Amino acid sequence: MATMYVTEQGARVEKEYQRLLVTKDDEVLLRAPLSRVSHVVLVGNVGVTTPALLALLEADVGLSLISRSGQLRGRLMPPTGKNIPLRQQQYQRAQDPAFCLEVARAIVIGKVRNQRTLARRIVLAHPSIGTSGIEAMAAAIRSAERCQGLGGLRGAEGQAARAYFDILRQALPEPWRAPRRQRRPPPDPMNALQSLGYTLLTQNLMAACEVVGLDPYDGFFHADKYGRPALALDLVEEFRSVIVDSVLLTVANKGILGVDDFDQAEGRASLTPRGLRVFLQQYSHRLNTRVQHPAAGRALTYQQCFEVQARALAKAIGGESPYLPLRTR
Repeated sequence: MATMYVTEQGARVEKEYQRLLVTKDDEVLLRAPLSRVSHVVLVGNVGVTTPALLALLEADVGLSLISRSGQLRGRLMPPTGKNIPLRQQQYQRAQDPAFCLEVARAIVIGKVRNQRTLARRIVLAHPSIGTSGIEAMAAAIRSAERCQGLGGLRGAEGQAARAYFDILRQALPEPWRAPRRQRRPPPDPMNALQSLGYTLLTQNLMAACEVVGLDPYDGFFHADKYGRPALALDLVEEFRSVIVDSVLLTVANKGILGVDDFDQAEGRASLTPRGLRVFLQQYSHRLNTRVQHPAAGRALTYQQCFEVQARALAKAIGGESPYLPLRTR
């Protein structure tokens, strides 16, 4: 099953028998069997009928509403929280500093290793960039392995992030290169794509947590803050470079998107309607890319890997096995 993105402004999602229809001005733009949809994302000014909402809830299909700039407006999900024992264990574990440190260490090391893998590929393709950033990431991994607190882990993560971002920006064509990571608001195409991509990725991991029975808001590495899906953000870390940054490199370096696919005004960059459609196509393609998952022992799509990793974290919470992030090669 796949996520259905609806980006046509003024369109509406309707239900017809066991299908979802996307219509605009009485014209059917898309028909999709409900059984093949795992999540629906409405982008911008897109509506949905009450029968369609009820059909999504009955089919255990969530719905997210985001702005065209990538800001989450809200979510509609079927009833969750049925696995009370698992959630109780999760809340207890979140109060255990030793367990939080163990999981957070795995998350940071997994994230940096995946960043380093992508950075190595970049340097092979662009020898002029040099290897000092890769060496800095290796040093950050060693530091994370020795850290005895979350503060030290966040410091190692930040050290790696600075080196990685410098390599990433150098691998992009000149018009795409941003001087730094800036989120609110994203002022340039590079930051705009990353912000939108990370929002979509967070929604994917929130859904995976809920399917497994975990509370996406109570995490082990990210600090709990009102309204922040801390656990989903924990799981997002290992996939940032694998999914979003990989798509960024593809669309920029292959000319799939250009800076003219962005509206830039008042210090904010956002995708044009065409640019948004193209980006979501590339993002969906990446989610459906298959990768060998060592724990599953077979090739899975990245979207399937989200749920596998959420289940692995649930097993760690239950004391069955330590959490091992998905590591790319």
